[in-house]
Order: sequence, then C-alpha cells, then structure tokens
Amino acid sequence: MPLTAEIDAAAAALQDQVIAWRRDLHQHPELGNREFRTAALVAEHLKALGFDDVKTGVAHTGVVGLLKGGLPGGVVALRADMDALPVTEEVDLPFASKTRAVWNGEEVGVMHACGHDCHVAILMGVASILAGLRAQIPGSIKFIFQPAEEMPPEGEEGGAALMIKEGVLESPTPSAIFGLHVTSRQPAGVIGYRPGPTMASSDKLKITVLGKQTHGAAPWLGVDPIVTSAQIVLGLQTIVSRTLDLNREPAVVTIGAIKGGVRENIIPDSVEMRGTIRSFDEGMRDAIHERITTLAEGISTASRATCKVCITKNYPVTRNDPVLTEKMVPTLTRVASTGPRPMGIEVVPKATGAEDFSFFQRLIPGLFFFVGVTPPDIEPAKAFSNHSPRFVVDERGLEVGVRALANLAVDYLGSVKG
Repeated sequence: MPLTAEIDAAAAALQDQVIAWRRDLHQHPELGNREFRTAALVAEHLKALGFDDVKTGVAHTGVVGLLKGGLPGGVVALRADMDALPVTEEVDLPFASKTRAVWNGEEVGVMHACGHDCHVAILMGVASILAGLRAQIPGSIKFIFQPAEEMPPEGEEGGAALMIKEGVLESPTPSAIFGLHVTSRQPAGVIGYRPGPTMASSDKLKITVLGKQTHGAAPWLGVDPIVTSAQIVLGLQTIVSRTLDLNREPAVVTIGAIKGGVRENIIPDSVEMRGTIRSFDEGMRDAIHERITTLAEGISTASRATCKVCITKNYPVTRNDPVLTEKMVPTLTRVASTGPRPMGIEVVPKATGAEDFSFFQRLIPGLFFFVGVTPPDIEPAKAFSNHSPRFVVDERGLEVGVRALANLAVDYLGSVKG
C-alpha cells in the first residue's frame, strides 16, 4: 500500500502508451504457438527496462522476465496470454486486423477477439511501472507472457501446461500468481472476482458411431448410425438433467458438430459427433466422462451399432484460492473505487468458459479476476461477447487492469516480506 499513489500516478501517465501497444497488437494478431512478433515486442521491452533476466522461446514463443526488487522478500508471478483467435474481424476500426493465416490446415482470418492484446499491453505497462519502482519493492516479480491459451494447433503442445513443463514456475518459484481477463460482461473499469471455482474445466468429446451402410429405401438391410447418433445426442442431455446433483455444481454437455452421410438415399457406415464438456468439480468431471461412455456404448449396442468414445481433458477448473482471494480483495476494492474513473467491484457468477491459467493454480495459489471493457452506452447483456468478430473494447478499462496487477504484486510482496 505505501506505493499505491506512485503506481496510480505512473499508470495514468502511461495510459496513452498502453493504448498504443494494445492497438498495435490488435492490428497484428498472431495465432497460438506463432506469436513471434508479439514475443519480440515484449522481450525487447523487458530488456530495455533492465530486467534481471529475460527468457524467450519458452513453450515455443513465450517470454518470461524476472524483476528483482531492491529489498529482500518473496516471489510473485503475473501472467498475460498473447494469442489471437481464428476469427475474421468485423469491427470498423482504423487498427482493425486484416491478418490471415493457416489454422489446422485451413486459411482463416485472425483477430484478438478475446482481448489478449489488452492483457499483453496491460502487463507491459505493469512492467514499466514496477521497473521504475524496483528499489522500493520487497522481493521479485516474475512476468509470464504466455502463448497458446486458446489451445495450440492440433498435434502440438503449448500454453500454460508446456510452460510449466519447461520450468516457468521454477528458479525462482513464486508463492502466488495473479492474472486477469477483460470481459464484455461488465462495464468498462468494473472489477469482477469470485473465490473458489470461477471458470469451468473444458474437455473435448468425440463419438464415432459405426453402423452398416445400405440403401435408404431398405434400412433393415443395414445398421443406421444416424438414428443411433440422434438417440445418443438426446440421451446425453439426461446426464446433466437427471444424473448430476446440480445443487452441488453446474455442468454442461454440448454436441456442437455432427457429420455423417453424403446423400439422401444412402444410410452411411458411420457418423462422427464432436462436443464439449464443462464442469466445476473434478469428481463430477470424471463422473460425466464415465456416464457419457456408458450411455453412448449402451445405446449403440441396443441399436446393433458400435461406437468409439474419445474424451480429451483440456483445461482444469479455474479455482481461485480462497485464502489468497480474501487477502487480496481489499487491494482490488481500493483499485476499483479510486482512480480517474472509479467503477466499483463485484462478485461475479461462475463462468462456463475455461482458462488455462488453471494449470498454474494447480501448483501454486492463484487469483484470476475480470476487468470490464464494455462502453458505457452499451448494456453488457447486449454487448458482443468475447470471441465474437464484433467484440469491442473500451480502452479506459486498460488503466484499471494496469493498476490492479501492479498493486496486487506490490501488496502481496509487502505482506510476505521478511
């Protein structure tokens, strides 16, 4: 807290630069594991600030910087994700993305439709501020600029899991980690947080139903995987609605893609379904996986078909450490209620989106929070959501993010020093 006034003044002075970084990154987005330009910009910035150590090429394109304070103390980590999405931008901005790239073999538009450009710019701003105050900081701050939060290309490793595998939480090991996400669900500048389970786990589901191809006019001569798949899709709905205790935690099972057959009078050999599974409890997560497999195989057997169920665990539950959250809420409250445009703080509902920040939280206490970026003339409920080609950012929210991360780092180190 003794550095609050200096942090806030520096954040205000740096606001135009943070916005300029964000716009540059927005105009030049890069997909997961391909953030070469972004990583170079970040690394050059950290080196120019005199960071004690700057590692590049971590988990392909990640950048990790270590800033040692002038006073003895602990270690804390701050994280920003760098990758964009395979989305074609539809927002009319002078710095709109025109970038195209290849994603999983398909040419796509590329856009920072989730706000990771904001996250990188915010953490670059935090780096500038804390480097200027390093003589007064008790301990060290590890800055983690992470690639591929939105999943790496098929067949590649990446993201937080690979950074951890390559030692990002070692030498030195932080005792806590903080991260943020801009969101269209809140007005610009409002901070949202939640103790405990905050964002869902995310798992990929693929079911292949194998039948016997025949003429559509004589279905009895074959085994129809389309009808079988339809029964499986309907049956899957009962897993959440009839077999889970939803008083405990919510869950979602969604089939988002189904493909089978080539013409109207041929019953095909096979149908493929793809979906996603979301939950907030690891026990429920495993139970859902088992029930999906049992149900799909049972329906297939009853229909004289067979099936293959493949479930890939992606991201764990994003779970904010309750003790750390309670400890740092006063810092977030102070940031949200002060500054040039105080907007306040709120406890937000659980979100069924997922975050690979959760991998860090499995190893050390972490707090992941949200900063609203919806313009004041738009109701958040009606705003285009993150991942939309029309997602827009009120850049006044960036300063709140800078102040929040910088103050969290300093306040946390101040509480553990000595």
